Amino acid sequence: MVTDTADSGTRVSALTLVAIAVTVLAWASAFVVIRAVGAHFSPGALTLGRLLVGSIVLGIVLLARRGWVRPSVRDWLLLIGCGISWFAVYNIALNAAELELDAGTTAMLVNVGPILIAVLAGTVLREGIPPWLIGGAVVSLVGVVLISIGSQGVAVGSGWGIALCLLAAVSYAIGVILQKVVLRRLPALQVTWIACTVGAVVCLPFLAQLVGETVAAPATSVWGVVYLGAVPTALAFTTWAYALSRMPAGRLGVTTYLVPPLTIVIAWAFLAEVPAPLQVVGGVVCLVGVALSRMPSRRRSVPA
Repeated sequence: MVTDTADSGTRVSALTLVAIAVTVLAWASAFVVIRAVGAHFSPGALTLGRLLVGSIVLGIVLLARRGWVRPSVRDWLLLIGCGISWFAVYNIALNAAELELDAGTTAMLVNVGPILIAVLAGTVLREGIPPWLIGGAVVSLVGVVLISIGSQGVAVGSGWGIALCLLAAVSYAIGVILQKVVLRRLPALQVTWIACTVGAVVCLPFLAQLVGETVAAPATSVWGVVYLGAVPTALAFTTWAYALSRMPAGRLGVTTYLVPPLTIVIAWAFLAEVPAPLQVVGGVVCLVGVALSRMPSRRRSVPA
């Protein structure tokens, strides 16, 4: 586990890079594992199982470190919002989307999230909306349309899958903004555990479904759920929060561009699954749009 403190600027930089690499690799693998276990676990049950495992693992680490900081009322509101939006809604939407779309296409669509993060930062946090952001959003919209066209002959109901991916991206963006604010006061590990636990509590109505599906599922799928909770959730969300507390949200969001190509490679290796050519083109266009949205503006914005 990466530590929350560092001795020097060089040390912080090295640990941040490690945290980013762990996050990207873990999240890329998550898209593939979700796709693999989706045949045995419904979206809500899979989300609850993943969050329960993540909460237990994070809770054990948090108890061992004894680094609790008392949250204020405002902190609790932000943490609850992050837990509902990013850990509950995001995961349910993502799991449901992967019943319709392949892992690579899902990863490409969800990665329009950095544009939404920039839009929310520009409006809610009053950081301004530069022209590049508008242009990048338009380009990404074209990419989404191309993916939609390319999906028509791939899977029944893929249009619904695309809508779910966009819902996941919106939930992801809202969660990052809320998390960024609360990380100014609370440690990354504590923030991740509380948000994960909130998400698990929200998903408790799926408990009976989770128990029944776990009994009926093969051992490989059950271990897949455990992996999702321990690595892409407990470990990766903590390393993400660690990096987010040490660099701007926009700059960190750019690193998620690596998730879709890694997802496609892993899905090809383990699931023999490759997106349709037009879906790949649309995904690339989406990522180009996200890259354009992060281009620096000539006029420096003054934080409110």
